[in-house]
Amino acid sequence: MFKRSFHSKDRAGKAVKPSKRSFSDRQKLKLQQNLDSPPVAKSLTSPIITLVVGREPRIFAAHEDVLSLSPFFTAALKGQFYESSAKRVALPDEDPQIFSCILEYLYKGDYYPRLLFNKRRASFELEDAQDLQNLGGRGSVESTVDVPGAGGTLLKDTVVYCAAERYGLDELKRLALRKQGLQSGITVDVILRSARYAYENTPDSDSKLRAHYLALIIRSRKTFKRCGTMQMEMEIGGSKFFDLFVAMCNHVDDIVDIGNNRSPKTI
Repeated sequence: MFKRSFHSKDRAGKAVKPSKRSFSDRQKLKLQQNLDSPPVAKSLTSPIITLVVGREPRIFAAHEDVLSLSPFFTAALKGQFYESSAKRVALPDEDPQIFSCILEYLYKGDYYPRLLFNKRRASFELEDAQDLQNLGGRGSVESTVDVPGAGGTLLKDTVVYCAAERYGLDELKRLALRKQGLQSGITVDVILRSARYAYENTPDSDSKLRAHYLALIIRSRKTFKRCGTMQMEMEIGGSKFFDLFVAMCNHVDDIVDIGNNRSPKTI
């Protein structure tokens, strides 16, 4: 998540989670074990599948057993997307840059920049993110990507999360969300555009990525309420604003409960 302070009037600060919501030692150990143990074995002997990705096609190649780690590809290799004679899978609606991240995760258990555990600080950080002059929280690595039809740049980890949702890769969803929580210096328009994309590309049952954006907006409400982009988004509408209303009501209720516990009142 993002903390309340901002580098400028339209930039979100770096994520700082309250201690009560921080990863437990068990969760940290599990995530670290997942990063240390890629999904695939070192020995790969299955057939090579050609993947034709994007409207302006880019060609990828991957082992069949690697792709089969995804329920989507397990079905696709038996269904209409698969040209068995040529061992090809067509993915015309996928973004090649994001698909490259998916393949990297399937082979290596992570995608660049990798999530690293700093034992000295007992916290996670992103590879190559030591450049303090970079406001994106990723060192020399871009934190956003251009997605056709999205109206502008989006947070890369949000797009990866949504792709992981399509491909049935729950561990990748957790990884992408954890990486996004390490972001800083993201402009309001990118945050709102990414939130809209998240709502359009996740099911209503999603309780992680959507909640991430709702909590961010609530905590940084002083900046969002004076932002013209926020006003335009609200005028456009969408289910996220009802969710935001409910989340803000819950937030107010929590504050009232805390106040009542400190100095009980009879209503």
